[in-house]
Amino acid sequence: MLNMAEGVARLGALAESPIVATLAEAFADAGRELSIVGGPVRDALLDRPVHDLDFTTDAHPDEILRIITPISTAQWDVGREFGTIGARVRGEQVEVTTYRADSYDGTTRKPVVAFGDSLEGDLVRRDFTVNAMAMRVPQRTLVDPTGGVEDLLAGRLRTPIDPRVSFGDDPLRMLRAARFASQLEFEVDPGTTEAMAELRETLRIVSPERVQGELVRLIGTDDPVRGIRLLVDTGLMAEFLPEVPALRLEVDEHHHHKDVYEHSLTVVMQAIALEKRRHPGAAPDVPLRLAALLHDIGKPATRRLEPGGGVTFHHHDVKGARMAKKRLNALRFDSDTTKAVCRLIELHLRFFGYAEGAWTDAAVRRYVRDADSELERLHILTRADVTTRNRRKANRLATAYDDIERRIDELAEQEQLDAMRPELDGNRIQEVLGIRPGREVGEAYRFLLDIRLDEGLIGPDAAEQRLREWWAARS
Repeated sequence: MLNMAEGVARLGALAESPIVATLAEAFADAGRELSIVGGPVRDALLDRPVHDLDFTTDAHPDEILRIITPISTAQWDVGREFGTIGARVRGEQVEVTTYRADSYDGTTRKPVVAFGDSLEGDLVRRDFTVNAMAMRVPQRTLVDPTGGVEDLLAGRLRTPIDPRVSFGDDPLRMLRAARFASQLEFEVDPGTTEAMAELRETLRIVSPERVQGELVRLIGTDDPVRGIRLLVDTGLMAEFLPEVPALRLEVDEHHHHKDVYEHSLTVVMQAIALEKRRHPGAAPDVPLRLAALLHDIGKPATRRLEPGGGVTFHHHDVKGARMAKKRLNALRFDSDTTKAVCRLIELHLRFFGYAEGAWTDAAVRRYVRDADSELERLHILTRADVTTRNRRKANRLATAYDDIERRIDELAEQEQLDAMRPELDGNRIQEVLGIRPGREVGEAYRFLLDIRLDEGLIGPDAAEQRLREWWAARS
């Protein structure tokens, strides 16, 4: 449980840090106010790590720059028109922003920038009460005009003003609600949730890049499922990632299958647990987590109700990969992320054929070749995709995957599988066949690679003989 006395003590210790003391003294000497604001205050009170320091002041940008230049080694405009100046002070990056009193036109997210004249007025315009707290320095006075401390104690997320006004000003705040719910493990105030559902369509004025940024931050938390559920239940997810709520397939009394939506959320959490276990301390693997969330989005489009109560989803892996590519492109994801997610979705069923019967070495090699750089992520996703409550089946699948990973490692040691190449390169293929560079060289290369995958090393002479035979038969 949150101990507020300890939190205030941590906040006081933050104020005593050299960087804060240096800034506080400089602004006080200039006759200006300065406060630590937002996330650093919240995180100090919650005993969470404090990363970036944000400050607010009654000084305008030009004056901020004059005050901060003598005590910093570098300065830059984060957004002078928005009142923000960045600097490096005592080796740390800080941002100082003039009090704001913005207004919005209701059709875009771009505010009509106006500088404010009070700290309290600045705080009231922020997104959530837990982010609308500040500590004046050097006085070390906590300023909380909207009840942020009470909401911290209650584990509650609430807007400082009427949520319809707050979200109407900036619809992206609705996505931030989901992100902070997951990040802080807080419940969202019912009135705030109702406003999210009511105003969900206003998200359409937000750029895809901004939506993508919040989705990435959400999926990178330790418990993104909390936020995902909130977005689905309020209808917000349908505005930018409709494939996820579409996973909630109806099940009639005659045809039964696993709840695809709940299964997908379980896979996300199991993938995160495996990711942390296999790569402790690493940054959140966003492509892996997106693939876990989206791996079955092809099922609604491929579901077939069979006589006798059976249900099939033939080729939902291929269909899902195509759907994911289209959606991720629309959200302006970079090509590497999109390619990785789609490849994982396309391959996520491949292993289950192995579990039904032992693969040949050639099949294992093909699995590695097709996964390529996504092999480790595919290991995690495939293991996470097992959500059966049948313990015997789960143990059988886990044992089978242990076996395929062992065989991959053995083959890698024996044949340097990661650098698998045919025994003849492109130049030698041209010499043997007497052809020039072109499509035929690529076909011959793939033919020799298949031999290598299926049979291992057969020697250059034997490879040349097989190549000539293939060429003769082809001609």
